[in-house]
Amino acid sequence: MKIGIDVGGTNTDAVLMEGVKVLAGVKSPTVKDVAHGIAEAVRKLQLEFPFAPGDVDAVMIGTTQFINALVEADRLAPTATIRLGLPATSGLPPFVGWPKRIREAVQAMPYICHGGHEFDGREISAFDTNEVLAAARDAESKGARSFAISSVFSPVNPEFEQRAAGIIAAEFPGLPVSLSSEIGRVGLLERENATIINASLRELSQRVCASLDDSLLTLGIDAPLFLSQNDGTLMDLDSARQYPVATFASGPTNSMRGAAHLSGLKDCVVVDVGGTTTDVGVLQAGFPREAATEIEVAGIRTNFRMPDVLSVGIGGGSRIRFIDGNVTVGPDSVGYRVVEEALVFGGDTLTATDIMVAAGVADIGDSSLVAHLDRGLVEAARVEIGRRIAETVDRMRTSSELVPVVAVGGGAFLVPDVMDCASEVVRPDHPGVANAIGAAIAQVGGEVDRIFAIAPGQRDQVLEQAKEEAINKAVAAGAEASTVEIVDIDELPLAYLPGNASRLRVKAVGELPTVR
Repeated sequence: MKIGIDVGGTNTDAVLMEGVKVLAGVKSPTVKDVAHGIAEAVRKLQLEFPFAPGDVDAVMIGTTQFINALVEADRLAPTATIRLGLPATSGLPPFVGWPKRIREAVQAMPYICHGGHEFDGREISAFDTNEVLAAARDAESKGARSFAISSVFSPVNPEFEQRAAGIIAAEFPGLPVSLSSEIGRVGLLERENATIINASLRELSQRVCASLDDSLLTLGIDAPLFLSQNDGTLMDLDSARQYPVATFASGPTNSMRGAAHLSGLKDCVVVDVGGTTTDVGVLQAGFPREAATEIEVAGIRTNFRMPDVLSVGIGGGSRIRFIDGNVTVGPDSVGYRVVEEALVFGGDTLTATDIMVAAGVADIGDSSLVAHLDRGLVEAARVEIGRRIAETVDRMRTSSELVPVVAVGGGAFLVPDVMDCASEVVRPDHPGVANAIGAAIAQVGGEVDRIFAIAPGQRDQVLEQAKEEAINKAVAAGAEASTVEIVDIDELPLAYLPGNASRLRVKAVGELPTVR
């Protein structure tokens, strides 16, 4: 048996699964103490389907704690960044373009030293040990508690980053060091930004992982604990302590993976309707389509793995207003307070949930409390909600072909049954806990994404090398070697670089071992 948990801004959802079968699913309001909320969700599961804690083989958790800390500019460690790239790259120093409040929260300490490589691994300039050591000592004297190391084209050759990390580890044992070659993709500033964000969250990740582990042990569950990653795969606690930035988009990713499992569809559009927003993403071969461009997180450009998700301010708690005969939906919402403030629950706020109950689409709360609403206005609001959702789905399509749409989330009843851009609208069982199911069924992954100089006639050998490296990474992350397979290969020739260079991205996934 496995437990999947997804901690959202409104609800904490949990499911108990045996193989691919859902035994129980529960929802409970998210509380400030996330570990306490998770423990409560597991207790609810035990009431729903009694089980012995010792029978649980693994627990998978998706959490928004780390991205919330960045957005709120709270609980971030003082962070120093050492970039290896002089005499190049000095025109745009580290932290360029960052919002002032986040720069201040991490007490930004930028340094640029000599080093870096060209795309084919040649040195830009020699590594200077004394220069790096002086920068690290200066940063530590100013209060730095975490280091981010970036080097030009480090995804091609990480040697200088690793040497800098060794110097810092020897000088200041115990201080965490994050390397850009292990976090971001090609693109210096975006990769560096992702690394700085990761470094600033390392202290918090230590506390959160310990808290999650303790909360389960308190319940008697002594099973391996995994956290969901942005790409729909899992990482163990040790990896989560090192790479908290990899959890940022686990919420929508888990929903999409859960939708694929529940519907049986591998290629579709997933519409996940929550209390405040509707997130629309695309599944390709059962995994979320990844964003092809830089992603802004809290106003900071990054380029680590993130799903391509489009959000619109429509949810079950969205406020509905009628002004001069026109209807407006959101973007403001009562969120998790919908069970207190919506009309059907005895509140005094007209919400999207009330509209759907009044229209006879949903059976929630007390329908008599919305019987007084004007039928024409109710229909106008229902049509506007459906139009906005269909418009968002249409924007996510990449071809003129109609696509199947899977509706999940607590507010899935907002999704219309018919859309011009959809071949069908699928409403699977357990839609309200699809995100927790996505966490429970997640696999372990490994990815290679870097530039290769491909000699004439050597393409197949280079591709096999990249595949083998991705498979080895998946196995190192905890996947059962016999189950690992390549699920995605993306090759992009780079005509502007010499030497027949191509960017190769290869992704492998595998199952967790079935026996602890």
